[in-house]
Amino acid sequence: MKYLFILPLLMFVTPSHATAVRVAVAANFLQPMQEIAARFSRETGHSVLLTSGSSGKFYAQIKNGAPFGIFLSADADKPARLEREGLAVAGSRFTYAQGALALWSADPGLIRDGAEILRRAGFRHLALANPRLAPYGVAALETMESLEVRQRLAGKFVRGENIAQTYQFVATGNAELGFVAVSQITAEGKLRGGSAWLVPPGLHRPILQDAVLLLPARDNPAARALLEYLRTEAAGAVITRYGYRR
Repeated sequence: MKYLFILPLLMFVTPSHATAVRVAVAANFLQPMQEIAARFSRETGHSVLLTSGSSGKFYAQIKNGAPFGIFLSADADKPARLEREGLAVAGSRFTYAQGALALWSADPGLIRDGAEILRRAGFRHLALANPRLAPYGVAALETMESLEVRQRLAGKFVRGENIAQTYQFVATGNAELGFVAVSQITAEGKLRGGSAWLVPPGLHRPILQDAVLLLPARDNPAARALLEYLRTEAAGAVITRYGYRR
């Protein structure tokens, strides 16, 4: 897992009531959350510690007592389960973003005709996030089911622990192509490199990414303020800029 400290700037003006919050953030949402957390810290004086990884592993860690204050999952199921199990504050859960899936290759000439490359299957390795841990992996399998190519391609799968590792498999050439989050390969709505097919949302269930306040932070001002900040227009602008829907 990747650990990042996002600290408020201009520490000498930090208000006396400023506190800190630990956030477990799904790997696909790390980049926009870094930007959101930095803005939040500048505006409020609160500090944010981000830890990125797979939603499945975070769920297990939270059940085992990991002291996170907020969970930003890549799905809606795990935060809802934590709420039902009494490990999250009832009524605090909401959808902060809706994810988008892409088939991507680091080779700018590889993906020319969308889903047809999957039907031709003229490649050795196809990367996807482990569907037992990562909702984007589930969406990738559902997409292949919809296209009726899953069984044919199963022998080519290379599974990443999370969507960040899946991206690395493709970026380094260990897999010719793979299913990644649109947010990982675009900037300001444009592809940053390589070639891609943006998967139509109708080929898989919606990737609803939910946030929830965890019990260790139920009285933490920074945690509650950050969740409110995620609902603001300022945060929403960052989220949509990274290719998510609201």
